[in-house]
Amino acid sequence: MTTTEQVTVTVTAESMSSMLERQRAAFVADGPPDVALRRNRIDRLMALVLDNVDDFVDAMGRDFGTRPKQGSLFTEIMGMISVIEHTRSHVGQWMKPQRLMRPARMFGLRAEVEPTPLGVVGVIGPWNFPLNLVVLPAVAAFAAGNRVMIKMSEVTPRTAELMRRLSAEYFEQTELCVVTGGADVAAEFAALPFDHLFFTGSPSVGVLVQRAAAANLVPVTLELGGKNPVVVGPGADMRRAATRIAQGRMINGGQVCVCPDYVFVPAARIDAFVAVARETLQAMFPTIVANDDFCSSVNEANFERVVGLIEDARAKGARVESVAPAGESLPDPGTRKIAPTILRDVDDSMLIASEETFGPVLTVRPYEKLADVVEYVNARPAPLVTYWFGPDDDDFRSFVRQTRSGGVARNDFAAQMIPSAAPFGGVGRSGMGAYHGKAGFDAFSHYRTVVGSDLPFTITGRAAPPFPLTMRATTALALRIAHRRTHRRLSRLRNR
Repeated sequence: MTTTEQVTVTVTAESMSSMLERQRAAFVADGPPDVALRRNRIDRLMALVLDNVDDFVDAMGRDFGTRPKQGSLFTEIMGMISVIEHTRSHVGQWMKPQRLMRPARMFGLRAEVEPTPLGVVGVIGPWNFPLNLVVLPAVAAFAAGNRVMIKMSEVTPRTAELMRRLSAEYFEQTELCVVTGGADVAAEFAALPFDHLFFTGSPSVGVLVQRAAAANLVPVTLELGGKNPVVVGPGADMRRAATRIAQGRMINGGQVCVCPDYVFVPAARIDAFVAVARETLQAMFPTIVANDDFCSSVNEANFERVVGLIEDARAKGARVESVAPAGESLPDPGTRKIAPTILRDVDDSMLIASEETFGPVLTVRPYEKLADVVEYVNARPAPLVTYWFGPDDDDFRSFVRQTRSGGVARNDFAAQMIPSAAPFGGVGRSGMGAYHGKAGFDAFSHYRTVVGSDLPFTITGRAAPPFPLTMRATTALALRIAHRRTHRRLSRLRNR
């Protein structure tokens, strides 16, 4: 049997619940791990990936049908290393308690806030980056001192099975347990009483995950998606903007939660934008059907969904331009490949106006005034990222100030993810919570306040009766002082 062949592993709600209890019992028995053990777990997870790079790339390629090997190496594996190294190098610093009220220590009052692990973290992974998007949250959970259970996506079964098999070679199951199985297993996994649940996927499934977790009051981090808008600013270099936007749309066949979805272009320059985008796509893909660098739709369902969005737009009056090589018949059900497609004249009656595309399709919209763009973006659910192409000028800063999104990238695809220390996450319908860097450590930690008093008198005990006259007098005085101070500030503000 090759390393990427599937095997039958029976997973039940009872077996997952039993594993959760085993992990929790081990967590309680061993106590919070020291920095050396946390780093060791991170290193073992990195070794699991790096020792088996070729097998993972092969498994992901077979799961997708066609997926560029270099694309998998860059996005799945290289893309995680800097974030993991940053986490590993800073975990000792992040673990340190924060001391409060330092001057009071000499009098016998000690206060500190101590980051403590939650216990057992559940991670539900997606199919579009089936390795990267389970490893990174697991690293953050390990850094915070937790045990981890991962549910791999059933849409990429070879990758899932490889991860399950390898995890047993590098970890005790009470440290890391990897679960495979279908949607029914995922639903049962989401309903387990974890100490925290981390999910990456679509908003529609995120609703179900949060609902299942709520029954046990399990806190959740939801890394979702949405329709990411792009604005080509008035001062943009049109060739650079159109080239980079077209390239970004085609990464992983457009199956990326941070892909540019629709582009606003100054109306007078929209033909020039489309011409450069078309030229870029033609140069990228002189062939498609037999091209190993062109990523397939991950399965038949997603292929048909994206084709359906294009045909719905066509039927309702959109201009549809398929950038297909001469002589190739696309879309091709056999390879699940769809030619890069540019849509114009899209209106809100079309499904693609509201549904996340997750395919090689770019909608282009004209605009006259930036205020109209801001109004359009704000009238829709907050996206995971907004893009701006152009200089860092007043127009850009005004756009950032007036809109809401998980992140903002200017002049490059996913630029908001370049800093390893930067938090990554959505807002509103595009997500809840964040990770990467210290944000990941914080997501899987509880900040516990520990205060001790060696004072010869009680501070808080004064709230118990009987209440002496002196206490009433000092309370009244303190309230008068606070009242006057507050109204002085309000008066100064009014006088400005």
